[in-house]
Amino acid sequence: MSFSIITDSCANLLGTQIKEYDIRIVPLTYSIDGTEYLGYVEGEEFDYKEYYDMLRAKVHVKTSLASYERVEAALKAELDKGNDVLYLSFSSALSGSCQVARNCIEDIKDSYPDRKIILVDTLQASMGQGLMVKYAVDKRNAGLSLEETAKFLEDNKLNFVSLFTVDDLFFLKRGGRLSGAVAVVGTILNIKPLLHVDNEGRLVSTGTVRGRAKSVDALIARMGETGIDLENQDIFMVHGDCLEEAEAAAQKIKKLYKVKSVTINYVDQVISSHSGPGTLAIFYMGTER
Repeated sequence: MSFSIITDSCANLLGTQIKEYDIRIVPLTYSIDGTEYLGYVEGEEFDYKEYYDMLRAKVHVKTSLASYERVEAALKAELDKGNDVLYLSFSSALSGSCQVARNCIEDIKDSYPDRKIILVDTLQASMGQGLMVKYAVDKRNAGLSLEETAKFLEDNKLNFVSLFTVDDLFFLKRGGRLSGAVAVVGTILNIKPLLHVDNEGRLVSTGTVRGRAKSVDALIARMGETGIDLENQDIFMVHGDCLEEAEAAAQKIKKLYKVKSVTINYVDQVISSHSGPGTLAIFYMGTER
């Protein structure tokens, strides 16, 4: 490798991808009833079914950003091997984890005068962040330098598209992204929000539709409107314990756009505590976010 790649657990990459990409993951954390858990543990499989059942029961989950100590440990592990580092962080508009990484890099860089460390704020969430990691790995594998790879990501950052819909408005309401009155009316009328991660890295609404099926179809239609050369793209998707719906959506995408592949994973524990069960999202390269 010409350089190491570090990202955090909100990239929502599969364990097989993490191994294949040869990258290091810094976990964010979450707490239930005062007990803290890591959002990612290397080599361990997580029981998402049990976790999503707790979310459906409205168990309150508190989330925390990546700790300075874990960021520092991940950086030093690679730097001590003599590797330069590309660090891809969860959107700074959604978490303080990016600033933690920025502070840590500033603190330790003088101790490694012969090493280069570049931080890229992905301004992305979930597998939108994960898709940027994939492109970084592809560039590294193609022989691009650390600087060239970071420049590609910065130059194309706003072409990485993340489209979301959620099924239960309770979680958006609890997180302050939706008023209580709107959530109640929306639930009664079966209104589903259409959301995306905008150019500032925020999760914002782009509209609403009535009914779950229409919300998913609206995401797929938007993909067709903005996707760049979809036939040559590897598409990423995540779901909030609604795998059958995600697989059905993936089949529609394959049929409509003849994409190279669709990779599906769960929404991680940290993000799902804010988006809830039934979240479904699509990630691809497009003309605009």
